[in-house]
Amino acid sequence: MKPLIHDDFMLHNGTASLLYHRFAEKAPIFDYHCHLNPEEILQDKTYSNMTEIWLSGDHYKWRLMRAAGVPEKYITGNADPYEKFLKFAETIPRCAGNPMYHWTHLELKRYFHVDDLLTPESAPRIWKTCNEQLQKPEFSVRSLIRRSNVAALCTTDDPVNDLHCHKALAADTSFATKVLPSFRPETALHPEDQNFVSWMQKLSAAVGTPVTTFAELETALEKRAEYFKAAGCLVADQSLASPDFCCGTRAEAEAAFTKRMSGNKLTNEESNAYQNQLMISLGRIYHKIGFVMQLHFGVIRSCSTRMFAECGADTGFDAVGDGISAASLAALLDSLDKTGELPKTIVYSLNANDNDKLASVLGCFQENVFPQKMQLGAAWWFNDHRDGMEAQMKALANTGLLSGFVGMLTDSRSFLSYTRHEYFRRILCNLLGEWTERGELPMDYDLLGGMVEDICYNNIAAYLTK
Repeated sequence: MKPLIHDDFMLHNGTASLLYHRFAEKAPIFDYHCHLNPEEILQDKTYSNMTEIWLSGDHYKWRLMRAAGVPEKYITGNADPYEKFLKFAETIPRCAGNPMYHWTHLELKRYFHVDDLLTPESAPRIWKTCNEQLQKPEFSVRSLIRRSNVAALCTTDDPVNDLHCHKALAADTSFATKVLPSFRPETALHPEDQNFVSWMQKLSAAVGTPVTTFAELETALEKRAEYFKAAGCLVADQSLASPDFCCGTRAEAEAAFTKRMSGNKLTNEESNAYQNQLMISLGRIYHKIGFVMQLHFGVIRSCSTRMFAECGADTGFDAVGDGISAASLAALLDSLDKTGELPKTIVYSLNANDNDKLASVLGCFQENVFPQKMQLGAAWWFNDHRDGMEAQMKALANTGLLSGFVGMLTDSRSFLSYTRHEYFRRILCNLLGEWTERGELPMDYDLLGGMVEDICYNNIAAYLTK
């Protein structure tokens, strides 16, 4: 029987197969948004078993295990690593139709050369085979990155981070992959965070000046952005649920910041005014420094109070929210555009219903500074599957230029997740192949092949570095 993962996996016609194998398969990866730990890259970490490398910190897998009725002790608890692996193996056969089923077997195939399906019956054998391979030098973190053909990756970093890992990696000539920081002022944008005031104290220490007013906050963030730029940073990232950028004056933002720094909670209106004005300030900073601005919208964080208390943040209890209104996004972009301070921008929504809306708003702010300056971001998180990827690419093709798309990212904490780029590339080539086989695109491999190469790597490399 043909293995699940074969040469033409998810490639359903000859054109798709040709496009993938000739143009996409060997293209390098520029992973411009991930959550990999730079310290683990610096240390060239190795893993002792499959649970450590595969299940630790992976909330995608944890959600499915919970859905399958697996007790929490086998997920985030203190159960034996082998027992956790067996529970995951029990879950996977029930995941048919979920992208995790494909990701799991892609990772087994590409990194461990395992064709067997992961089942309760095969689990002991796969555990033994893979654990033996993990002891080899080619399974250190840096080796996995090299094997994945990663030219560059951008981690996600707090503005108060001293970036010592990135600096050390940049100075290490033995490792060719560029490991770049991303500027993510997460706490600064969320005054509801219980650590908001203490974080401002850390920011003050990092810049060596007080941060007690809104203006001082702006100055401090710009200094840290400049510091990040000197360390190779190319992108900034923000995550907001459903912000309203249509209202909130600077005076209101200044008053809200002063109130919060005094230890008082803000009303929704005060918090919104603060977020609005700070995002405008950040956009201006990014334009001045030359950062690409990434905006992630539509996440409802930590929906289960009970499980948040037990497991903490980023453990699988976030959900799809309502996203951002067209008027709100347009207001933010227009505030920056009318003063000539709108940076290159990538906008993502966790709500798939937002694709057409966001793409149409972004189209209002394209300009000749750079082709496809305003980008509809890749299908993200809960949309990171074939239907979601195709929907995002079709929305972009229908409203703009699919050929200018900056392509896939992992958004992952796992060093085995680079197979998601392969997954995306197969879906991209199959989509173009279907259009071509139906006679909707010419059988022009210079045109189509160039488009594939651009979306896989060339576009993002140019977008971030030119």
